[in-house]
Amino acid sequence: MEILILGAGYVGLVTAACLADFGHTVTCVDKDERKISRLQQGELQIHEPGLSEIIHSGIASERLFFTTQLASGVDRAKAIFIAVGTPSRRGDGHADLSFVYEAARGIAPHLKQFTVVVTKSTVPVGASDNVERIIRSANPKADMAIVSNPEFLREGNAIEDFKFPDRVVIGLNDERAKIVMKELYHPLQLNGTSLFFTTRTTAELIKYASNAFLAMKITFINEFADLCERVGGDILELSHGIGLDRRIGAQFLNAGPGFGGSCFPKDTLALIKTAQDAGVHLRLLETTLAVNEARKRGMARKVITALGGSVRGRRIAVLGLTFKPNTDDIRDAPSIPLIQALLDFGANVTAYDPVGVEQARSVLPSEITYGSDPYDCARDADALVIVTEWDSFRILDLSRLRCSMKTALIVDLRNIYTQADVESYGFAYVGVGHPLSNIRDVANTVAKKPGANNLVGGCSLTDLNDVMCM
Repeated sequence: MEILILGAGYVGLVTAACLADFGHTVTCVDKDERKISRLQQGELQIHEPGLSEIIHSGIASERLFFTTQLASGVDRAKAIFIAVGTPSRRGDGHADLSFVYEAARGIAPHLKQFTVVVTKSTVPVGASDNVERIIRSANPKADMAIVSNPEFLREGNAIEDFKFPDRVVIGLNDERAKIVMKELYHPLQLNGTSLFFTTRTTAELIKYASNAFLAMKITFINEFADLCERVGGDILELSHGIGLDRRIGAQFLNAGPGFGGSCFPKDTLALIKTAQDAGVHLRLLETTLAVNEARKRGMARKVITALGGSVRGRRIAVLGLTFKPNTDDIRDAPSIPLIQALLDFGANVTAYDPVGVEQARSVLPSEITYGSDPYDCARDADALVIVTEWDSFRILDLSRLRCSMKTALIVDLRNIYTQADVESYGFAYVGVGHPLSNIRDVANTVAKKPGANNLVGGCSLTDLNDVMCM
């Protein structure tokens, strides 16, 4: 099948690459000439495991093409996907649909045969109807059907999510479009994937409701982490205990510094605004957003408390800048308000991320310094704060790390280590969802540690026989 993808961003690229890998002939269009030129050479501007290999394969097999010329593929395409960005509209929080509607106006004059136009972008209720009105207004003779086919891709796992999805949601009101969509996703049906057909309005709502529910689940477990800290519970055991209930499930029950990224904050806010326009107040979601934003900045208090109530003049090493591992996306990442809060309280911040540093430089304040690796980042630090759960952070050489640091303190905002394991290397440890008394004990321990004059490379003179400093 001939397919046209409008937009070479995250969703557009993954969709184009995977559909080409299914055997379709796919042309991906974007106005950014530099981006298209690089993609024609197989060079990506985003980090997504496995995507580069599939794109190279698609180009080599002549099933995947990139161009800036919209008209070149519209008349041949059986399906056209609109996969452009829908950021929050400045000033009111609604989804900005200007790129979606621009794409609709762009393809309208070129529709010559029956074509299925698919809104893949995340759009609020009524957007697909508006796309249809725009196209019919510009080209009354166009023979086409509009389909809502929302994406459910997790950054860092997008290829697997596209090829082995839980379901494919397809909203339509034209049986001809149903035939085309079944043909398009036939390889997934061979794997047993369910194609769920519904109305366009319901499909649009399913996307927003899914993201909103997961955002609430994250915020729920984070609030219980706060409760555990106050009353002496253990959030890891609590999460496991409730996650064993099949009605609840274990996913998205990892306590941490709050959710971020390109989807949950933006889409939850857009859904709230859509509901308000319809005269409905989604109070659970309104609270979810408010709690999450406060939590991200509030994580700095953990660091400050662990260091005895002040970080002024102290060096804080931050590991992880992206909102989650296996991506270079730092949009709404918890690291941003955390770092800004630490700077506001007078700390000196050094940061490291395996792939997100370049993106972070354009967002974070210029006074931050960046380490070349975790150990360089932690050198002479008074505290090490783990913000993103990259796999490489789970296997740090704690002996070497201890020797790099001025004060042996780890604040683990993702609970990727256990207190016992870290303390066995001589560290004081603070996690999320552990009793507050532990944090106070840590502050007292840190306050009693020898000063820098009694340390050699972060290790006390009496420790050098036991720990090799690198």
